[in-house]
Formats: sequence, C-alpha cells, structure tokens
Amino acid sequence: MYRLLIADDEALEREGLELIIERMLPGVFQFAHAENGRRAIELADEFRPHIVMMDINMPGIQGLQAIREMKTLLPDSKFVLVTAYDFFAYAKEAVSLGVKEYIVKPAGREQISATLRGLLDELEAEKNRRAEDLRLRDKLSQLLPLAENELALVFMVDQVADAGEEQLADWLGFPLDAGCALVVAFPKQAAATATDKKKLYESIRSYAKAYGIPCIVSSLIDMHMAVFLHKEAVDEPAAWKQSVRQFGEKLCELAERQFQMAVAVGIGSLHTGADGLRKSYFEAVFASDDDRLIGKASDFEQLIGETDPVRIGAPESANEAERIIAKREEMNEHNADNRSYVLAALRRIREQREQQTLSVMDKAKRFIEERFTEELSLEDAADYVHLNAHYFSKVFKQQTGATFIDYVTSLRIDKAKQLIASADELALKEVCFEVGYKDPNYFSRVFKRVTGVTPTEFRNGSKN
Repeated sequence: MYRLLIADDEALEREGLELIIERMLPGVFQFAHAENGRRAIELADEFRPHIVMMDINMPGIQGLQAIREMKTLLPDSKFVLVTAYDFFAYAKEAVSLGVKEYIVKPAGREQISATLRGLLDELEAEKNRRAEDLRLRDKLSQLLPLAENELALVFMVDQVADAGEEQLADWLGFPLDAGCALVVAFPKQAAATATDKKKLYESIRSYAKAYGIPCIVSSLIDMHMAVFLHKEAVDEPAAWKQSVRQFGEKLCELAERQFQMAVAVGIGSLHTGADGLRKSYFEAVFASDDDRLIGKASDFEQLIGETDPVRIGAPESANEAERIIAKREEMNEHNADNRSYVLAALRRIREQREQQTLSVMDKAKRFIEERFTEELSLEDAADYVHLNAHYFSKVFKQQTGATFIDYVTSLRIDKAKQLIASADELALKEVCFEVGYKDPNYFSRVFKRVTGVTPTEFRNGSKN
C-alpha cells in the first residue's frame, strides 16, 4: 500500500480529495492530512509519503517552500501541486523542485485518477529498478571473490587465465604497480570439515577486506591462503611495510582468538607489476614455511640472511619453488616425513587447474563432434564452454595439437571418406553437403589437400 499526504488549508478540500481517490483507486493508499506547510514538513518525516498533493497557497509556510524542505527528506517522493490559480506563474520554480504534475481546482475525478495512476507507474518502475540494482549488486558481490581468486591463482601458479591479469586487475580495481603478497599457513590438522574451512576462509577474507589496505584474497587451498596487498603511491614505504607487518600479526591473533589455532604468516617483499607480485608470493610462501615461525608473522627480507642456502634469493616460479622445497627437505632429514604444505599446495593447484582445462576441452570436443556437419565457428565452441575465443583457441591447440579449423576439417574429411567408401553410394555433391560443406569445388580441394587424392580418385581406389 502506498502512502499519500494531502496538504491543504481547507478541510473540505482534503476530505473531498481523499473520498474521490478512494473511490477511483480503492485500497491503494493510506492517507494523511496536513492543514498547513509546517505540518506537511513534520509529516514528511513521520509519515514518509510516496506521493504529496500540495496546495500552493496556505497560511504560514507556502506550498513551494514546504516542498523545497520536504525534498531533502523525501528525495524519491512524487509531488503534485494543487492550485486554484494559473499554474504557469509557479512553473519555473516548481520544475526546479522536480514537480511534474499539477491539478487546477476544482479538479475532475478522471484527472485526479489519471495523475495518480501515472505517478504510481513511476513509483513501481523505480521500485523495480532498485530491486534490479540490488540483485545486480548482490550478484556482483558473489562474483568478485571468484574474480579475485582467479587473479590470485594467476600469481600463485603461473597460470594463464581466461582474462589476462591486467584485465582482471582492472575489473577488480587492483592496480599492479606496487604491492606484496602475504601467505597464511594453517596447521595440517586444522579445519577438517568443509564447514570449518568455509568459516576459516570467510573470517580471514572479511578481516583482510576491512583492514584498510586494498587487497585481493585467494581461496583456501591445501590449508594456505594468499593475500595480495596494493601499496598506494602516496604511502611512505617504511610506514606501509610496518602496516603490513601489523596486519600479519593481527591475522595470527585472529586465528588464535576465533579458532584456537596457531598459524604462520609469511610476508613477501615489495615489488612492482604482475611478475613482481608473483615473486613476492613465493617469498611469502617460504617465509611461512618454517616450524619455528608458527604463531608469528615473518618477513622474507629478514630471513634471507640466514645460513640456509635455500633461503638466499626468492624463487621465480612454481617449478623452481618445488625444486627448492625438495632440496630443503633433503637437507632437513628430521623433517623428511613432514612434506612442506607449500609443495603439496602447488602441486594440488596445478592438478586442479589442469583437470579443469581437460574437462572443458573434453566438453568442447564433444560439442564439436556433435555439430561439425553444421555451420560451426570457433566462437560457437568457445561460447558453449564459456571461454573467450582467443583463450579457447590457444588452449584447444595445446590440448589437441590442432587448430580449431584443422580439427573440424579432419572430422569432416574422415566422415566424407566413410560415406564415399560405403556400399550405399552417394553422389559426391551429396557427400559434400552431408559433411558440412556448401561448395563441392571447395570440398574437393580440401579433400585432396588432406588425403592427397580427389574424392573421385578416392572412390575409385576404394572399389579396387
């Protein structure tokens, strides 16, 4: 039900308008009356009307003055001027206040009804727009963590994403000009259930987002999370670094307080660009991968001076990280049975991504094999598996060893060979159309390029 405020110094006018409106639009409105401009302003805050029917001339505060004050409280409300005078004398000021409708006394029922119906349509349309905006914002809030995780994985596993790292960073409003990585390593026995892992992830992510440093957060992968932090140009490096260190210490306290869990937090050094953030991630990984650091936040730069030779310098890639971790395990025989969580995580991430890629390509190949006799483009196949065409083309060739065009051509020519060699002889023109070509001459040229013989020669050879 909508709320309608009628402001007029004549009680008879107010009651008459309410009676007409209730008869023309029964059950649509809840009514309130104001006998002057002051009372109308009071009711604007108390009653919060959707529509205000305001008499221009009233004792004390005049109608337009009242509307001016009410607009600050009710920016989305609709105002209708009710006047016994020439409206045009007030038109300029009324328009400046957003008033689009007016009624000249005495008004007919149809005019009142039509005016209110138009305003109700506007209110309903605005309500729908707000609901759609809310739905889109809610959807965006769900998609943003996925996009963040995708960008984080690009840094973590040297993975080429569907969208490039610069494009993802632009979408997320996360500049790649300067920043560092922070890794939170959880004990292996922590968060045994999916519910516990979700709580752990959401707690760390929520705290990171509220801390005050722009960041993106990875998912929880094999009991470690990465947080990539952006340094604003105005931030003084030493102060920013101290803030990051404090952030890491707060994360340790958060895990202890909420989950009674001792975590290790590693902090990579400040770098620039996507490659720099990738390097900072591996620095943070190593800073967190030490049993002596459980419950602490450790800075990689403070650790590289140690005598352990594998700590001198930072790994540049996942492959190098695996090599160095394996070397460390060989050097630390007492820890040989306790493989680094980082090595397991890196391998697990790679396996997951490779499996996802294989599954997508298998789906794409099935789609192509079902549709190759039709008009089929690379864009059709890419859309089917929800990838952009450029990325799909690149990965498809990596997985199949053939370009999309060559793959489809191979399927068509193999099918053509089966039809030509079959007992039920089809005219070569019919074979051409059956396998997806529209031009017999073009089909013949493609067939010879692939097989080395023309369709006619192939048919004659298959009979001998």
